[in-house]
Amino acid sequence: MKARVFVTLKNGVLDPQGKAIGHALHGLGFRNVGEVRQGKVIDIELAERDEAKARVFVTLKNGVLDPQGKAIGHALHGLGFRNVGEVRQGKVIDIELAERDEAKAREIVKEMCEKLLANTVIEKYEIELDG
Repeated sequence: MKARVFVTLKNGVLDPQGKAIGHALHGLGFRNVGEVRQGKVIDIELAERDEAKARVFVTLKNGVLDPQGKAIGHALHGLGFRNVGEVRQGKVIDIELAERDEAKAREIVKEMCEKLLANTVIEKYEIELDG
């Protein structure tokens, strides 16, 4: 069984990384980007048991060493969670888009991922659209 945990800053808390990503996207010509919030996504494998919003999950590709995931898994074991198998750590990026057409929104976010949000040499990404 697999679990995905999203860790983001609470609403109202300043997100300087999200702000920097938003600024960089604007600098690349993506003028339809609203607020950007950055956080983490943690994948856990349990042993035996009037605008679009986009959520991008960026994780290391299979086969790429994940020292942060290993450290999280070790810490979970240390806290008594013995049913935790491999842990992979990544990030989640929430983006508000001034684009109603789902196909166009997906294409815009894909381009953002390819140009800035993911290092496609070692990272993979998934896009979820809502709206």
